[in-house]
Amino acid sequence: MSFSSNAKEELCRLEWEDRSAALAEASGVLLYGNAFTSEGIRISTGFAPFARRLGRLFKRAFGFGFDRETGGEGSRYVLEISDPEKLERVFDECGGDRSRFLAHHVNLGILEEQAERQSFLRGAFLSGGSVSDPAKSYHLEMVTHHYSVSRETVSLLRDMGFDPGETARGGNFLLYFKKSEAISEFLTTAGAPLAGMEVINARIEKSIAEKVNRRLNCDGANIDKTVEASERQLRAIRLLREAGRLDDLGEKLKYTALLREANPELSLTQLAEMMDPPVSKSSLSYRLRRLTELAGVGEEQ
Repeated sequence: MSFSSNAKEELCRLEWEDRSAALAEASGVLLYGNAFTSEGIRISTGFAPFARRLGRLFKRAFGFGFDRETGGEGSRYVLEISDPEKLERVFDECGGDRSRFLAHHVNLGILEEQAERQSFLRGAFLSGGSVSDPAKSYHLEMVTHHYSVSRETVSLLRDMGFDPGETARGGNFLLYFKKSEAISEFLTTAGAPLAGMEVINARIEKSIAEKVNRRLNCDGANIDKTVEASERQLRAIRLLREAGRLDDLGEKLKYTALLREANPELSLTQLAEMMDPPVSKSSLSYRLRRLTELAGVGEEQ
């Protein structure tokens, strides 16, 4: 399964502490679902754990189940309510008036406690949310057909300490998070701490990988510089030898030239340690630079 499905499956394993929590979750499901009108309710999902949860959720929240439940076994699940009395009960419980219904709103009256707000977010995410695999990118969004619902959910989230972004897409309204910390906190708040921790672990792994890559790149660049310097020094020594000038060098320069020639792969630090007697890295660097100057092949970079 995808990371998003795993997060939702974790949410679907939660039970409700009381009816108010179930009602808050059901409200989130309806406001971020497929169809919630005065004529009927229709929820369509391809996610079996959510479909199974919905029946229990509505019985706990409203005291009844769906009128029709179809699908499954490879096809989408469709759950519907069209009974007028049931619809009237749902609208009453969610804070709306079916007889003069104009637009949906988040009923803050049933979201006074922190647990109820968390349940509402869980229902909204299960119904209209998705989250990307944190190993690839950081993106969590929730989509609703109702502008007022999106705006009011954003206000609710900000009151809870979140800072979601907002946008519109294809006639729908989205709120979203792009930062790993916010996504992790949202999932944990909604009731999926394991998924939230996985987001943080993915961020840590990415950070470590980036540091390793920077180190490897830095080490690679240093190796390239060492190789280039060694090749330049060897070329200088060869030119001095071919010109018959190597034996005319002072004892220290000649010794340095012969030692470099015998150990072309060593760094300056390693070569300096081999000198007899040992010399500092800066002293060795000066001698090698002097050799390249005498040969006319340029200075070390």
